[in-house]
Amino acid sequence: MTIHWCGTGLSSIPGLRRLIEAGHPVTVWNRTVEKARKEVGDIATDIRPYSLEALTEALQPHDIAVSMLPADQHVAIAKACLEKGAHFASSSYIAPEMRALDQDFREAGLVSVNEVGLDPGIDHLMAHDLVARYRASKTYDRDNVISFTSYCGGVPKNANAFRYKFSWSPAGVLKALRSPSRSLRNYSELRIARPWDAISSYDAPLPTRETFEVYPNRDSYPFMAEYRFEPYWKVRDFVRGTIRLNGWAEAWAPIFEEIEGLEGKPPAEIDAAINARAAALLQDNSYAEGEPDRVILLVSLKAEKDGRPVFHETWAMDAWGDVRGTAMGRLVSVPVSLAVEAVMTREIPAGVHGAPHDPRLLARWLDEVGHLAQFLRRIDHLA
Repeated sequence: MTIHWCGTGLSSIPGLRRLIEAGHPVTVWNRTVEKARKEVGDIATDIRPYSLEALTEALQPHDIAVSMLPADQHVAIAKACLEKGAHFASSSYIAPEMRALDQDFREAGLVSVNEVGLDPGIDHLMAHDLVARYRASKTYDRDNVISFTSYCGGVPKNANAFRYKFSWSPAGVLKALRSPSRSLRNYSELRIARPWDAISSYDAPLPTRETFEVYPNRDSYPFMAEYRFEPYWKVRDFVRGTIRLNGWAEAWAPIFEEIEGLEGKPPAEIDAAINARAAALLQDNSYAEGEPDRVILLVSLKAEKDGRPVFHETWAMDAWGDVRGTAMGRLVSVPVSLAVEAVMTREIPAGVHGAPHDPRLLARWLDEVGHLAQFLRRIDHLA
């Protein structure tokens, strides 16, 4: 059983190195072999130039293909896995095209495990744990009122005036600002066209109390089912979103105005404007060599009865770059490596899945996260 790790970008290396150092047979695939050699050439014995055709030819039954490539390449690799009888893993959200392969993977007895990075990934583990603890608590009642929030963000450890720094091209961040979101607020569906229309404050229960700016992203609704919320639960709030440093909205106000001004323009003109702005932002607000990044993740579940909290717990994580490298790289890629090992030991069933619910895997993976982050704690606000 060979692990085929595809992609050696900034968020790939710690997990890849972990698998190689553990003695697993690993073939490293990257479009630029020299870049891969620079990152893992000291320990990797098999580094090859990536192409889908070459990977497909190399796959053997029961191998595992790990795609740390752009998300639009995952489905093609997953289909190659089905063709060759191999398993698949990625840190990315499950696209509808990937979900459509679920029956094929089940019938073949193969696994496609996704959403096992940071966000999505560690955030799912925390949510699964909190929901399981609530269900098992003496205060569980189907008539309780439920509020759930999950916020994650990468920010500079040492704040700059712009309240943000980039490790790679900012184009993706700028394009995300044009994406709508859907969440549940005060029992009502909240649709937001742009993040800056829904920024709020969040007081984080970290060792040193700190206030962040947060906003909803993507579509939160499907994750109520993924987190095993019962259809009859009285859910007041359900929000998955992004964390930014306090002062971010003010610092980015000119960027928001520019993005707003692109409405209605031809796609080519929008892309050109975003790419031009991205180049300027990267020049002025990029990380210096060795400069620490920071990742904050806060997942909270509260249940109330007659207006009084009866269950309220929060997973709080704070991590930053150190001698091991970036916090983002550790927290994205090491959970992927844990998922790969779980596939190898048959702890994840056949089919297309996100992060596991299995309490044994939850405990083991979150324990590992505790070694990756400088602070990780599940806080009982009512204790």
